[in-house]
Amino acid sequence: MGIQDTPEEWRTVATATPFTGNKTSVRTDEVVMPDGTTVTRDYQVHPGSVAVLALDDTDRVIVLRQYRHPVRHRLWEIPAGLLDIPGENPLHAAQRELYEEAHVKAEDWRVLTDVYTTPGGCDEAVRVFLAREISAADGERYEVSEEEADMELARIPLDELVRAVLAGDLHNNCLAVGVLALHAALAGDGVESLRPADAPWPARPFEP
Repeated sequence: MGIQDTPEEWRTVATATPFTGNKTSVRTDEVVMPDGTTVTRDYQVHPGSVAVLALDDTDRVIVLRQYRHPVRHRLWEIPAGLLDIPGENPLHAAQRELYEEAHVKAEDWRVLTDVYTTPGGCDEAVRVFLAREISAADGERYEVSEEEADMELARIPLDELVRAVLAGDLHNNCLAVGVLALHAALAGDGVESLRPADAPWPARPFEP
């Protein structure tokens, strides 16, 4: 099997939710350590997310520039969004986000990678898709608001994004993971070796 993460759950003797927000909450657990002591662990409870690396026929990636208040930066990102509905099929969510944020559709979908964004303090799981054979979406553009109303849209060559990530010029995790994963796939066994778009996702189980 090679190197692989494995599920495990240490005993929790008490839990509380001191904060509940619009989409996420904060949980406090009392967790028993291997030596028998009990420690407190605070973490954000997150519904999960999807992200889409959309690659056009000239090897350019669709990226968005958006203000992110917690880090006080305007970041270049790939289309992404929350899994708003428990058990939602992540492919359907990714197709929705690509339409809403970039107003394009794609014919070929594959899973690039699955990640936990900040496992030391949040249970967010993200599935990053590769979308190819893209074209303009039908119908009216999705009406955006708040930070999304100020977004910029661009198409940047994949190689340029790889260089910018390694230079420390781009910091969004989904963008960095996505472009580096695709770069590795292209340099290795190729896109055809990637998992299908409906591959199981134990971190966020879903109905086909």
